Parts: sequence; C-alpha cells; structure tokens
Amino acid sequence: MIKHLARLRLLTLLGGLLLASACTAAPDAPAPFTEGDQYVALPAPHQRLSPEGKVEVVEVFSYGCVHCAHFAPTVEKLRKSLPEGVVFKLMPAPFSEAWMPFARAYYAAKQLGVVERTHLALFQAKFEQHFPINTLDELADFYARHGVDRAQFLRIANSDAATAQMKKDFELLQKWKIDGTPTIVVDGKYRSGQVKTLDQLVDLTQWLVKRELAGK
Repeated sequence: MIKHLARLRLLTLLGGLLLASACTAAPDAPAPFTEGDQYVALPAPHQRLSPEGKVEVVEVFSYGCVHCAHFAPTVEKLRKSLPEGVVFKLMPAPFSEAWMPFARAYYAAKQLGVVERTHLALFQAKFEQHFPINTLDELADFYARHGVDRAQFLRIANSDAATAQMKKDFELLQKWKIDGTPTIVVDGKYRSGQVKTLDQLVDLTQWLVKRELAGK
C-alpha cells in the first residue's frame, strides 16, 4: 500500500510539473523577417556564383550607385564579421550603358588583384571627393593613381573575357530577378527584398546566413 501511494504521489507530482511546463513554456519567437517582404525565396535549382561548399553571400552592386557607396563601409564590416563556413563575394550589375564601365573596371581590378585596396577608395573618390569617374578612361586614371598599370587595366577591362563575364553575370542577375542595388543574395536561395534601411539589410543577411549554417 505504501509503495502504491508513493508511486501515485510521484505520478501526481510529475503530472503537475508537466502541466506547469506546458502552461509556462514560451511560444516560438516569430521570425524577424517575412518571406515575400524583406526577402524572397528564389526558385530551384538554386544558382550560385561558385560550387564551394560554404554558405555564399553575394552583394550585387555598382560603383555608379550612390546607395552602394553608402552601404560599402557597413558591408565591409559585415564581410569581416561573417563566421567560418561563409564566403563573401561581389557581383557588379551592368544595368545600363552608364554602369557597364564600372562592371568592366571591377573585372579588371579583380584579375589584377587590387579589389581589396581599391573597392572603398573608388566609392570615396566618386561620391565623397567628387572626382569625375564615369568612363573607362576615367576609371583607368583612378586605378593608375593607385599603382595599377593603366594600359594593362584597359586591356583587361576591354577584353572578350570581361565581356563574356558581364554577360554571364547578367544572366544570373535575371535568374535572381534582381533589378536594383545594393541587393544581397544568400546561397543562391534568398535575395533581399523590401528592406527599409541599410542596417536592416545587414541584419537580414546575418539572419539568413545563420539559417543556412544551421541547415548544413
């Protein structure tokens, strides 16, 4: 009888604890961002810039875009803060004739290995120091001031390889349904949508990256 009562009391106690847990457990926190609003899920098969196994973060930008200029210092901090297992890439958007020289300039700078030291400087020269940097010749002058061989820069920027890369990137931009800059694409699965501020764009990127890392 005593053993029976002991078991009964234990079951009653456990039942009470379970009930209390059910009553006091906090519901799952709502997602801070909404699909179809702040971000868009891209259709499969997911298109990436490269077949690396890391989570891929791509900023679609243009040196002709003032919003990209404002975003550049912030996204640089984001790039440096991304965790292991994440790779950051840049993709120039040749959305108009006026922006094509900027795309060609990026391809040349990348091949010459000078993007790291010229990326922020180009935005600053154009939008803060107000240098007239719009044509490929003017871009060549900018890179020459940063130690790049001007003739070599122009040769690469005007090459068939740069033209082919611009076409390839533009086709990918169409698949991602991107029509503005700056835009962030994560793992070829998600792109940023209607964000209100550049800080919100950073928060969205970090949130999507964490989701992707958790799923790998």
